Amino acid sequence: MTRIIGALDEIGANYDVLFCDLWGCVHNGIEAYPAAVAALQRFRRGGGQVCLMTNAPRPAPQVESSFDRLGIPADAYDTIVTSGDAAQDALFAGAVGRRVWHLGPAKDDAFFDPPPEWADADPIARVELEDAEGIVCTGPFNEDEEAPEDYRASLMIAREMGLKLLCANPDIVVDLGERRIYCAGAIAEFYQQLGGESLYFGKPHPPIYDLARRRLSLKPDARVLVIGDGIKTDIAGAQGEGLDSIFITGGLAAEHMGADVENPDHRLLTDWLSPQMLQPSYAMGRLR
Repeated sequence: MTRIIGALDEIGANYDVLFCDLWGCVHNGIEAYPAAVAALQRFRRGGGQVCLMTNAPRPAPQVESSFDRLGIPADAYDTIVTSGDAAQDALFAGAVGRRVWHLGPAKDDAFFDPPPEWADADPIARVELEDAEGIVCTGPFNEDEEAPEDYRASLMIAREMGLKLLCANPDIVVDLGERRIYCAGAIAEFYQQLGGESLYFGKPHPPIYDLARRRLSLKPDARVLVIGDGIKTDIAGAQGEGLDSIFITGGLAAEHMGADVENPDHRLLTDWLSPQMLQPSYAMGRLR
């Protein structure tokens, strides 16, 4: 049964490492949650390591470049691992060919810059759909207005061409302040519904966890705790990796947990978790 806790400090000493989600846990897309930042800082001062693990489709340095604006200080984490990092590795390895149609906003252009380990790889060319060998999806072209259904015609053409879709962000939605927007995962899921094939590399899929372990040089017996507000990404990923987890109920699922976002209702939480077929070790309203 999931145990509701009031603060990370209640259990933090039992773990060596945190794999902590960013959006919905540490920030809301506009600003950091001060209590969450303080909790991560305390964990590190106690000797723990923190990997900020996000399904953002951009490489880690680009994600980190927004931290000053958001208010996330350098002493709150040890490293960052993104879905973009793991998916980029697959892209340059040739998972969907070298001529690709990019379905995503211009802000994700850095995804196509080769990382140092692929500096000598053949370049990736972005082309029109009719000339593509595969698709790279980093999100809608216009995340403020578009939904997966808007791409039905293009995706049906891609399906008939037999193109694979590389999904750089498996998240379905995120909350930007008070707005909920679609992510690449929603489009990839829709493509599968149409009969296409989508490839995933972020949470809950293994590549991103393998990358995190390598970047932290973790020993096999390291005690890892996963923190996240995505039941199908963060918590499913933790369960798949055999790791304990904290479900942050005040994120994507907040409307189902009662009037007090900081303190989830135990009965509502239990009822909501039951059909999910996933059982986080702990739950907390907001990370603190």
